Amino acid sequence: MILRVNLSTRSITKEQVDERTLDDFIGARGLAAKIIWDEVKDVDPLSADNKLVVAAGPFNGLRTPSGGKLVIAAKSPLTGGYGDGNIGTMASVHLRKAGYMAIVIEGTSEKPVYLYVEDDHVSILSAEGIWGLSTFDTERKLKEVHGDHVGVLSIGPAGENLVRFAVVISQEGRSGGRPGMGAVMGSKKLKAIVVKGTKDVQVKDKRAFEEYTREVYKIIPKLPAYDFWMRQGTLATLEWANKNRALPTRNFSQVKFEYARSVDGYSMEAMKVTKRGCPNCNMICGNVVLDMEGKESELDYENVGMLGPNTGMPSLNRVAVLNRLADELGMDTISLGVVLSFAMEAHEKGKIKEAPGFGEYEKSVELTKKIAYRDGELANLLADGVKKAAEQLGLENIAMHVKGLEVSAYNCYIYPAMALAYGTSAIGAHHKEAWVIAWEIGTSPLEEGAVSKYTMTYSSEKASKVIEQQRIRGGMFEMLTACRLPWVELGLDLDWYAKILSAITGKEWTLTRIFEAADRVYSLIRSYWVREFKGKWDRYMDYPPERWFEQEVDGMKLEKDKYDQLLSEYYKLRGWDERGIPTTETLKGQKLDFVLNELKGVLS
Repeated sequence: MILRVNLSTRSITKEQVDERTLDDFIGARGLAAKIIWDEVKDVDPLSADNKLVVAAGPFNGLRTPSGGKLVIAAKSPLTGGYGDGNIGTMASVHLRKAGYMAIVIEGTSEKPVYLYVEDDHVSILSAEGIWGLSTFDTERKLKEVHGDHVGVLSIGPAGENLVRFAVVISQEGRSGGRPGMGAVMGSKKLKAIVVKGTKDVQVKDKRAFEEYTREVYKIIPKLPAYDFWMRQGTLATLEWANKNRALPTRNFSQVKFEYARSVDGYSMEAMKVTKRGCPNCNMICGNVVLDMEGKESELDYENVGMLGPNTGMPSLNRVAVLNRLADELGMDTISLGVVLSFAMEAHEKGKIKEAPGFGEYEKSVELTKKIAYRDGELANLLADGVKKAAEQLGLENIAMHVKGLEVSAYNCYIYPAMALAYGTSAIGAHHKEAWVIAWEIGTSPLEEGAVSKYTMTYSSEKASKVIEQQRIRGGMFEMLTACRLPWVELGLDLDWYAKILSAITGKEWTLTRIFEAADRVYSLIRSYWVREFKGKWDRYMDYPPERWFEQEVDGMKLEKDKYDQLLSEYYKLRGWDERGIPTTETLKGQKLDFVLNELKGVLS
């Protein structure tokens, strides 16, 4: 069932999900992409005509391995293309238990509202008393009204003030929707979504489902990397990235941070006070510390990497303040780290006098707060993202983004496969869809102190590996919807996911069939970008930041002609033309015939 809510007319309708759509797109990202393709065409992302899709997958609402996520999607106000993000939240459980695969939110309310869904009962309620509050206070107040056992998705002042990298927050630290999904909610005057579901989610083969999931939950704690994972989670990556000259430092101008030990996983362990996780997870990754102000802040590698080394901040308890503020205000920590570090470098270059310098804590805190409220000329500039800020200042060569989405925490001067993963991500520069750098480093390790002996390669195998990971990470896990970490961090066999999906649906799903659906989703999302850019699409859209081509670090940098060849190989393997557009033959072969008429005159 799809729940459709129009905030302009206050109409609420329900419709059945077409079974063929689920066969072709499985759910979550696949379902959201199909809805947005069908219904969101040539619109201003911050207008009433944009639609916000909150979509679940078949793994949600059930005791599936780490199956506690939702996908939130819309046309992105940050990039102008398709935007989405997943978020770990109890709302994923409640949405399916309420009987819905997705909520489609249309129109714009005249006054602030929130949506309350309790099984078949759906209400649009006044949010006058919570508009302006932080995400943490919003969720607390809504739980006082509706009970502790509900799922809450909310925005903070950043979303209300249409900061283009505003996100949706849940459970005081879970966030999703990097390309500005929080701003889309804010443009609709939608402060929050509260969901309570009490129904059973149907499973076709209950016996097989119980057998498979019981076995998986037994396997996970026995896997070799489990104990260390439970100590440090994703923050173990910081030491590894620093060692391998991949750590973004001072706006990606350096690859190692001299104070890395003061912000790494071991420092976090000494400060940790508790842990948090998503529903149905037995390898929780949310490590919580007390920050400089004595308040709890949930840390992972991405937010520490971007708000620590990338801004030159050498103290983890100070980084934790910036992280908590971003969560409370409803801003993406990755994009915030990039715009802050961009402003810091611009300050060094004499372009922005009032910006903080690298490592300046108090000024960084002040600017973070101002960005959320668009308070002042600099904050207003940065609130639109690094791409637009750089264009206005003539500093495109130091702007770290792809398609307008800020780069996450991997520096790629010597890693062309990861640069390709950023370039071809479905939403702009994001690591979640193809964290190929671990494989890239593993196949060609960097000897300590011997950078001069390192040889960069641009083999076709790298293009193939990016697509393989996009099928798994950006495809399968985003459609199910489930967390990728049991597989990528602990090595859980992927076959379990196909078995569990088959048991849930009563249909035979193999990894091959799931990956075919993933390729279909990637081609559909790419077609959406092409359509929305009205024929202006070209392969340059899939290039990583210029800095990696122009500036040498340790005497090395990416070579544009070789990257271009790698990109061509990627297109060939995907069945896309030299512009990066799916061919007519590919679209027909992937059962995307409905795309053809929309892209007349563009397709080859």
